[in-house]
Amino acid sequence: MSHVYTEAPCYKTECFSKTSEFKMKGDYLLGGLFGVHPVSTTLHQNIPEAIICSSQTFSLSNYRRFQMMRFSIEEINNSTSLLPNVTLGYEIFDHCSDTKNFPGIFSLMSVDGSVQPWKESVNFSKVIAVVGTGTSTATMTVAPLFMMDLVPMVCLYGASSSVFSRKRNFPSFLRTVHPNKDVIEIILRFLEKFKWTWVAFLYIDDDYGRDGLDLFGKKIKDTEICLAFSHGLKENTDYPKLIKQMEALRINVVIVFTTKWTAEGLIMSAIQQNVTNKVWIAVDAWSLHKELPKKPGIKNIGTVLGIAEPKITIPGFDDFIHSFKAQNQCENPEQDPLCNQMCNCSSVRVEDIITADPSFNFPVYSAVYAVAHALHAVLQCGAGSCNKSIKVYPHMVLEELRMSKFTLLNQTVNFDDNGDPKFGPYAIVFWNESGDAEEIGSYMFHPEHNFDINESKIHWHGDKKPESFCSKECPDGYMKKQEGVHKCCFSCTICPKGTYLNTTDPYNCIECKDTEWSAEGSTTCKPRQLEYIRFSDPTAIVIMIGTVILLAFIVAISVLFALNYNTPVVRSAGGPMCFLILGCLSLCSISVFFFFGEPSVGFCILRYFPFLLFYTVCVACLFARSFQIICIFKISPKFPNISRIWTKYNVHWIFISAAFFLQAILLINRFSLDPPKQFTDKFYFDRIILGCEVNKFVDDSLIPFILICVLIFLSFCFSYAGKDLPKNYNEAKTITFCMLLLILIWVTFATFNYVVHGKVITFSHAVATLLSLYSLLLVYFLPRCYIILFKPEKNTEQYFQDLIQSYTRSYSQ
Repeated sequence: MSHVYTEAPCYKTECFSKTSEFKMKGDYLLGGLFGVHPVSTTLHQNIPEAIICSSQTFSLSNYRRFQMMRFSIEEINNSTSLLPNVTLGYEIFDHCSDTKNFPGIFSLMSVDGSVQPWKESVNFSKVIAVVGTGTSTATMTVAPLFMMDLVPMVCLYGASSSVFSRKRNFPSFLRTVHPNKDVIEIILRFLEKFKWTWVAFLYIDDDYGRDGLDLFGKKIKDTEICLAFSHGLKENTDYPKLIKQMEALRINVVIVFTTKWTAEGLIMSAIQQNVTNKVWIAVDAWSLHKELPKKPGIKNIGTVLGIAEPKITIPGFDDFIHSFKAQNQCENPEQDPLCNQMCNCSSVRVEDIITADPSFNFPVYSAVYAVAHALHAVLQCGAGSCNKSIKVYPHMVLEELRMSKFTLLNQTVNFDDNGDPKFGPYAIVFWNESGDAEEIGSYMFHPEHNFDINESKIHWHGDKKPESFCSKECPDGYMKKQEGVHKCCFSCTICPKGTYLNTTDPYNCIECKDTEWSAEGSTTCKPRQLEYIRFSDPTAIVIMIGTVILLAFIVAISVLFALNYNTPVVRSAGGPMCFLILGCLSLCSISVFFFFGEPSVGFCILRYFPFLLFYTVCVACLFARSFQIICIFKISPKFPNISRIWTKYNVHWIFISAAFFLQAILLINRFSLDPPKQFTDKFYFDRIILGCEVNKFVDDSLIPFILICVLIFLSFCFSYAGKDLPKNYNEAKTITFCMLLLILIWVTFATFNYVVHGKVITFSHAVATLLSLYSLLLVYFLPRCYIILFKPEKNTEQYFQDLIQSYTRSYSQ
């Protein structure tokens, strides 16, 4: 079934030119849809009729784009290389309404006045491609009609909704203007560059605006930017109420994603409401508005920054307009024009057209040239001619359009798989004090994204860049705690010691590793400094000097005792046992040196093993001496056999040897199974103290410690029992005092070990070890050295015999 479309005339007397601006014959026709008289408000009519566009408000900027298409076709027809011996024609309609311009659309789809959608044997369209339309909603209405037969539709401006990138729904749709996602990308870069995180998004309540809002919401999802307020603008929007709502939320940055006419209403209302110190981000649909920047009071509303198509001069266009207007005469044509193919343009001056808003002129220019290049490929044009015998269908032009790649005014024009442009930068503009949109930067998409802006050219309202935030950014090292639904509204909490704040997660303080530390409010962790007592440490040097002095004393005493070996004082001190004690003391002193230097398993073993083993021998000797003294003076008179056995069988040597071997077996067994290891004391948050495991070693080596403790306790008990021995022969008193001092030293160290941390423990352990050696050496041996050197009269056998006899008589009584 065929549907006959009658090209009905419009019954309105108009003045139009002798040669119609809207149509021109040619070998191949291009359709054009431009809103020369756009409907700025929704017409609430239920009458199914076409609207007469020329009765609406005239748009000079759209009229300029309309003339740009005419100029492009004329330039191509005058070219001898692009389409030689081929003439392009056009049929353009004033597409002023989204829903009431179907007569023009059907005219483009018809062949000889007839639309035959189900008949595959005929050409479904008189045009090989359509250039236009100007809004997303209009395109949404019109595009499906051309998509059915794969008629290429190259859109220019306004038709930037992301839905048109879906090739399943819009297979023959292409555009020479960037989609909304690219504009939103630039807006996001604006906000990030100037650190604006609390913004409003005002959008026109149609497909274009809602798509922009949806894309913006998705884009800021994983950023620090919050959408504090959004509102769809309609013809009846209450702007004063809208502005009060934004003021209440303290929003200083307003993104205006809308058309020119809606933006006019918003900005004029902002002027009337005395809005000040705001930043208005204009999209490409209205950023190059000619009248708004010159309105009285516009400077008070704040700073207007915009995204715009760059002003590209099209060579020859001005001459074309001059030539066209010079020929234009007001005469009636031979036949009536179709609806919406007439214009009240006779009063428009050349200067008005040339100086009109130049945005989206290059997209028009490149769209026409893209179709021409595709036709060039289809017709297999070569040197000076094209193959006009080839039957051209729209889908053939579409295939070549998709693959087209050519240079036009120093720009490489081509399309991606979605039909979106892979060419053309955006300009960044600023409405300056002169009322002009001054270019202050650019955004390049290809070959790579590059955002460049000269901030020095921006004269902020109030001479200071406005801030826009819900909560002021937390200082470094402070964690954010979200308050309410917006992530931009938060309180700040300082990160405690041992944690830090990573820039990738501002809402959680992260714990440092065990080997790291951080102060309060840190953004990084620092390595903990490893500390141990070095040999060069002053305290270590003092202790080692003390140890050397101890060894010197031991050598001196050994020499003195050797020279006076047969004297009563030396024999009463134990004779050969004295040299065993002095030798063991010198071997014990080895342990002191291993308290310094970086602890290792070997160092830790040598820190404990020599002292525990050889000091056990020393204490065993003192126990043997104390028991021997008690045996001689107190047990012998009553139990002579015990004294005889002790002396005859050298029980004291047997006891000392047994203690030595028992302790050696216990220690070797303990050290071989689980030797003391390096210990890290992390009490201090900024450093790690290296030491040896003291507490664990004591717990695991309980029996060796019990053995030496038992010997000390028994030595103390037996020596204390001899406290009433002869005054000048009271060896038991020295042993008692020595054991008491030894107990006091190690109890003090044990207490100190639980109340202090770090290197102090190692120092105190080394000091306790050294004092243990000094206590035995000085308390036990020094009094005897004094008698040998300064009281030789007391170092005689007669003197000692008299003391013993005197004590025996008094004890027997």
